[in-house]
Amino acid sequence: MKAIRVENPGPDYRLVLDEASKPAPKPGEVLIKVAAAGLNHADLAQAQGRYPPPPGASEVLGLEVSGEIAALGEGVADFKVGEQVCVLLAGGGYAEYCTAPVECVLPVPKGIDLVGAAALPEVYFTVWTNLFDAARLAPGERVLIHGGSSGIGTAAIQLCAARGHDAFTTAGTAEKCAACERLGAKRAINYQEEDFVEVVKQLTGGRGVDVILDMVGGDYIQRNIAVAALWGRIVNIAYQSGMTATVNFGPVLMKRLSLLATTLRARTNVEKGAVRDAVQREVWPLLESGKIKPVIDRTFSLADAQAAHARMHKSEHIGKILLTA
Repeated sequence: MKAIRVENPGPDYRLVLDEASKPAPKPGEVLIKVAAAGLNHADLAQAQGRYPPPPGASEVLGLEVSGEIAALGEGVADFKVGEQVCVLLAGGGYAEYCTAPVECVLPVPKGIDLVGAAALPEVYFTVWTNLFDAARLAPGERVLIHGGSSGIGTAAIQLCAARGHDAFTTAGTAEKCAACERLGAKRAINYQEEDFVEVVKQLTGGRGVDVILDMVGGDYIQRNIAVAALWGRIVNIAYQSGMTATVNFGPVLMKRLSLLATTLRARTNVEKGAVRDAVQREVWPLLESGKIKPVIDRTFSLADAQAAHARMHKSEHIGKILLTA
């Protein structure tokens, strides 16, 4: 089969379409004939040599795909060959075929095309487990979502708005801010021109927000603390601007804040299965009713994976970038 191989891992990595052995499903797994794979910042970090796959996972990039089930591993009874699915992976998505544990497999939602479904698993697994499991976002609470035009951001904005939350967000251009507001953001703040702390405090009468979803880190850590409401929860899923900062923890104590950070990739299949079940129960009906939708920036062929990565590096995208196998 064809698969992407990383040459020269590091800052100047190259993505090469090459021949690879077709995987076989192990007990409890399915083999997927890939229709499309979603790009994630974790793919860029892995190619740069900064984010190795968990033990036992494929070395091939790619954390989510959509496609058809081509074969069943021993003991798999809940799916059938030919069924259209989208799946969360620990690796292996940039290829014509990949395997996935059944705990990470979801049916393609009704009304969503097979290629577009590749934009769903990673974002909604991530958004659900962080906002609703870790941060315990409750009815009526307000949320601040950084990186609103990213795949994670566009999914989080829509899900929060559909569930009745005021969602504020940050983005880096007027175009991206407008896109976020069209998706349901109460207010999108251009961080190049405005201070999100001041804007959010003004919009909330000085109270701030109950939950913050952040992938920036760096100097945003102190600013998140400043804009969090009493009993607020701040959850980090990445630290793209830096993992270290000088922080005044006084407001954390005085406002009784919770600082959280989670990863998804290395969790057990049982843990991922619990998230999958919640996503299928809570998110899939919203997709099938049209209340939320996958947001796709651009689709590249698998052979053009390098160009797709370049677009993500430049942060030019709004929503998900996909590769078609």
